Amino acid sequence: MDFVPREREISDQISAGNVPGFLRKLQPVAVTNVFGGKTNTAVFYVTPEYLCVGSDDDYLLTPMTPNTAQRIADRLDCSLPTRRMVDAIYEAAAVKLTPVPIPPGPSMTTVPVFSNHNAIVRTQRIDQLKEHPLGTLVAGHQKDVVLAAGLASAPGKVAIYGWHKTNAAPIQPLYLKHAAAWVDYSQCVRLVRNQVTVNGDITSLAAVLADPELSRLFSDEGTLPNPRYPTNEVAPLGTPDNSAPSVAKEAPGFFKRFEASTNFNERIATLRLAPEVRVLINAPAVSAPGTNKLLLIFYALPNGSTVEQTIGKLIRPGDDWHSDIQHIGAQTRFLRQILTNRTVVVAYLENGLRSWPAWRRQYGDAQIPEIMHAVRKVFATNELELVLTGHSGGGSFTFGYLNRIERIPDEITRIALLDSNYAYDPVLDHGTKLAAWLKSGANHVLCVLAYNDAIARLDGKPFVSAAGGTWGRSQAMLSDFKREFHFTSRTNGDIERYTALDGRIEFVLHENSEKKILHTVQVERNGFIHAMLAGTPLEERGYQYFGERAYSKWISAE
Repeated sequence: MDFVPREREISDQISAGNVPGFLRKLQPVAVTNVFGGKTNTAVFYVTPEYLCVGSDDDYLLTPMTPNTAQRIADRLDCSLPTRRMVDAIYEAAAVKLTPVPIPPGPSMTTVPVFSNHNAIVRTQRIDQLKEHPLGTLVAGHQKDVVLAAGLASAPGKVAIYGWHKTNAAPIQPLYLKHAAAWVDYSQCVRLVRNQVTVNGDITSLAAVLADPELSRLFSDEGTLPNPRYPTNEVAPLGTPDNSAPSVAKEAPGFFKRFEASTNFNERIATLRLAPEVRVLINAPAVSAPGTNKLLLIFYALPNGSTVEQTIGKLIRPGDDWHSDIQHIGAQTRFLRQILTNRTVVVAYLENGLRSWPAWRRQYGDAQIPEIMHAVRKVFATNELELVLTGHSGGGSFTFGYLNRIERIPDEITRIALLDSNYAYDPVLDHGTKLAAWLKSGANHVLCVLAYNDAIARLDGKPFVSAAGGTWGRSQAMLSDFKREFHFTSRTNGDIERYTALDGRIEFVLHENSEKKILHTVQVERNGFIHAMLAGTPLEERGYQYFGERAYSKWISAE
């Protein structure tokens, strides 16, 4: 099932009673704390296992959104636990299963992986059944969807915590950066009865969590005055987060909730994806006439720039200089005048760390294909050609993607590295995968732009090593590719071009005889335009790479 009907079916099945019998008898968990010299005690009651669909003999641990979980909890006069309660449940559990992570990948949010992990847990549980039958409190095998204080300032997010190892340390610290629509195999829902006992008196969990003193029994974050998730139906990852009305006479195949832009008859949509990813999609107001073809360009931002700065604008006194160094927005508008046989759309990829290398260090590469898939789904009814590109640290996104795939798919027709191949590593099979992709399709193009940054000077001093900058990485790439392809070269002033496969591979390398810093200049001086047209009959038609701006009339005033 697709995401939304799957969530509805989970809710319907559980509400209809399609749950194991052992799940129906709640188990007590006792907690204590000392505050102001007084000892407080409490007992709360929880499901012995995470929410499942099925019977005692055949059940599936069922990951779901926090919003679906809250709707189910409301129907059963229950709540979700806090981090402190999850720790107490693990401590009280008679059965403590060892976490078994599955290697991360794009499929971790799919039902087959839910089922595979369920089978692993069931095998662990069967080994314990003789001593601890079904209905015994069990913990350790999943992360919990939890209530957390930070949710008040993070609308649309889910808080997850837990997956305790045998030493009682959680694999997953409290984490609130996944969107509520992020549902993977490792996170499940345990229900807590709303009625609790505190110091011998029956009260409600919500009342205790709102009490400055007693809340410490159940929360290590202070009071939680609104301990619940919204119960609205969550849209899948990739749905724009704006609620603007649809544009009149929208082009067929375009997502129906784009915002009209005041600039050049365009429209935009914004996606918020986990973790910490913002995608702004810029599309023309109408599609190219007579065709359903769409060129979807993934443009990963350079370090330190925002989407708006990357798009660019006319500079006024006091404006940030970053808005005048790339002008991808204006260069895209130039391209739309030339590439009339397809609709040109750019998805600007920004992350909260303002650096794709830093983002990958923190989060790894597993979710990069998912980010691309979420954007791609916006145009599910179009005939798509995809482009992977980016400037500076944005190239790290491309190489992170290469790390997660065995084979570059045919729908990716162009990969362009705009002084951004720092992360190229033959040990990680980057060259092998690129070469195989280039050989597999006559429409596959690789364009690499770089300059000799090894001799460039900043305050009179070098700032990159001969091997570590884009010059060194480009020389290494070129050397690797020469083993697979026959190259020809030509020189024009400081610029040397190496081409192969009738121009489908092009390295444009600036010798930098003046030892300048040309890192952004390469992009500003028609670099993005060239990267999108290299290897085609339109190459250097109406523009010159490293020439004067060919796109000036397309720069936005705002």
